[in-house]
Amino acid sequence: MEESNKKQIDNKVEVLPGVGPKRLEALHSLGIFTIYDLLTHFPFRYEDIQVKSLDEIEDQEKVTLKGKVVTQAVVNYYGNRKSRLSFKLAMEDAVVSVSFFNQPYLKSRIHLEEDIAVFGKWDSLRQNLAGFKILGSDPSSDEQKDFESVYHVNKSIKQQTIINLLKAALESYYDLIPEVIPEEFNQHYKLMLHKDAIRAIHFPQNEEEFQQAGRQITYQEFFLYQMKLQLLRYKRKKGSKGTAVLYDVSKLKEFIQTLPFELTEGQKQVVNEICRDLREPFEMNRLLQGDVGSGKTIVAVISLVAAALEGYQGALMAPTEILAEQHYQTISQLFEDTNFSVALLTGSTKVKERKQILEDLSLGNLDLLIGTHALIQDDVIFNNLGLVVTDEQHRFGVNQRQKLNEKGQNPNVLYMTATPIPRTLAITLMGEMDVSTLKQLPAGRIPIRTIWSKSEQMESSLEFIEKQLLQKRQAYIITPLIEESELMDLKNAKEVHERVSSYYQGRWKVGLLHGRQKADEKEQIMQAFKNNEYQVLVSTTVIEVGLNVPNATVMVIQDAERFGLSQLHQLRGRVGRGSVESFCILLANPKTENGKERMKIMTSSTDGFYLSQKDLELRGSGDLFGVKQSGMPDFKYGDIVKNANVLDAAHSDTIYLLSKEDFFDSAEYMPLREYILNGQTHTKKLQ
Repeated sequence: MEESNKKQIDNKVEVLPGVGPKRLEALHSLGIFTIYDLLTHFPFRYEDIQVKSLDEIEDQEKVTLKGKVVTQAVVNYYGNRKSRLSFKLAMEDAVVSVSFFNQPYLKSRIHLEEDIAVFGKWDSLRQNLAGFKILGSDPSSDEQKDFESVYHVNKSIKQQTIINLLKAALESYYDLIPEVIPEEFNQHYKLMLHKDAIRAIHFPQNEEEFQQAGRQITYQEFFLYQMKLQLLRYKRKKGSKGTAVLYDVSKLKEFIQTLPFELTEGQKQVVNEICRDLREPFEMNRLLQGDVGSGKTIVAVISLVAAALEGYQGALMAPTEILAEQHYQTISQLFEDTNFSVALLTGSTKVKERKQILEDLSLGNLDLLIGTHALIQDDVIFNNLGLVVTDEQHRFGVNQRQKLNEKGQNPNVLYMTATPIPRTLAITLMGEMDVSTLKQLPAGRIPIRTIWSKSEQMESSLEFIEKQLLQKRQAYIITPLIEESELMDLKNAKEVHERVSSYYQGRWKVGLLHGRQKADEKEQIMQAFKNNEYQVLVSTTVIEVGLNVPNATVMVIQDAERFGLSQLHQLRGRVGRGSVESFCILLANPKTENGKERMKIMTSSTDGFYLSQKDLELRGSGDLFGVKQSGMPDFKYGDIVKNANVLDAAHSDTIYLLSKEDFFDSAEYMPLREYILNGQTHTKKLQ
């Protein structure tokens, strides 16, 4: 037999009988190209088709009724080729009518005095069952099960066609469905074979078999995806051309002792994790995530100093000029009594100063360059770049981050984010990275007090703000949109600015910040607020990241129900940065239980990791952090929220497997290696 004609699981779906050009086009539109694609076109729900009695069912419920046919089946035609087939069914002490629309061919299956089971929708007023399908009279028949699978289809292909194709595929290809999960995991989790799971997920015999099939398919889907990520991580560490940064440990400790504060235990642990990576002969690829105010910057500084001690240059890229400038000011102070040199490069850097910075950088006279995306310009040339730190990494595109990384020879890379990421998302989105987490806040931080008020209480909020302003404090007022929207009843930022300015006229100055202002205008306004030239700043969410004003003690968020928990937490993090108590007032009239729940959660917790997990549970992975645009895999069956424990297990299992010395040689793991490494078409989701 020719190789192209060989029966295999990734044969094109058109090899099945009945798949002509028109049907093939319909299948392709559903993402079905191969036999394995068809077999993994899983039902999105199931109909319960167990036989019920009349006293168990409610009006309009989809049910199965079983009884004896007591009248001849009659077909009446009407309209344009429309038909109604009807007969009566005797069940227990009642007789009900049954109707099938536009299925006249079913008449041949309905025989007087014979038992029959019909699945349909019950109309209690008319005592009529609008039939969907005849299940047959034999309970052991393949046509009658407790569950009926329901599939995503389109106008060009029907449910029954998908079911018929699945039956044909299982009949011919069942034994070719690959078994790739190592036997040790099958036994440990008591998993059924994958081919049995595929059959059972489409045609379950009962509830237990359906549940077991779902367990196997979910685990395998997560396991194979994690294998891909962990192989990337393994290859980076084993085949890397990175250079070990063998810094002087005692000198790094000396620098740490010059800091004006004691590191938290969490900071010490994370510093050790990063520094351990730096000393390894592969480039570091680590994410540092920490809640607002947890002290990520000082961890990054210590890492950059470690690289500088060994003669390597560092780069720290921030998403805004004001955040880059804040980093520059902080680090310049920490470097005052050291030999380390630092410079700031942004779009606002003057030509003469920029020329000097670039010269010092290329000659190796500069240890650390801090800046915005200006760092990725072609004329920015490092002499010996060893460590790249990207702050708020999700604010940069993949290409921007990669362009900075390419300015060195396999430099170590540290990404930082103040958006706590739930463990399930971290495992899924960043499984090939090492992740360090800072949860502990520095000593002396006063928790922010969060209050939920009705939207109509804006004036009370302005009165509260004024009491803070009289104590020489400052305040933010956040509004979601800057223009009127017919779809959402949200306050307009410009209108709010006018209202607040009018309220405080002659007493306090009010600034306005929004996303449609030019970058330099935004920077000027934020700088003016930092300098207390504005006492109140009305802003959209552009201040979510990058503005550090310790004097600001109040944040009012209008229409707070429009935000997710994680974004509300990030906004709230703009206050509470000083030594006095700060407040966050949520103005919201949520109309849904979900919205009310989010407001209650916000007022009860200031733990960003807890909030991000609750956000994931309430909003789903598709809406959170824009993960659909961040490479989130589209799992066919598994759900990273509902099946978080399975994802965790698969993650641990793949790490364990790749740590085994015989993984790449043992015959036991050959099916898995071939499945993952050979890039077969039915694993396209993994590539």
